[in-house]
Amino acid sequence: MTSLTTHILDTASGKPAANVAVRLYDCRSGRTLCAERCTNTDGRTEAPLLAGDALKTGCYELEFDVGEYFQRAGAKTSEPPFLDTVVIRVSLVAGGRYHVPLLVSPWSYSTYRGS
Repeated sequence: MTSLTTHILDTASGKPAANVAVRLYDCRSGRTLCAERCTNTDGRTEAPLLAGDALKTGCYELEFDVGEYFQRAGAKTSEPPFLDTVVIRVSLVAGGRYHVPLLVSPWSYSTYRGS
């Protein structure tokens, strides 16, 4: 099934990052909000960010509000937080199946094309 999904792992605690706001923007012409979700207790969104014909070939940006998450979790961070909103820009092809995980701590993050 054509889709774009994500999940977030808090690498500092070794647990999924729950209740993190995630936004997806279509950057093919300008910057248009496509989806807003919040991660569940497993660090995943309940539904794909894009699915089926909504996924068009082009550039997209995912935004993850990790600064608020770490503040709520009581993590030791700087003020203002070093990482606040993590932005990942990806290029997708219509008909593809994409999973973009975010591994994050208050001080670093990484991502990859998952399966």
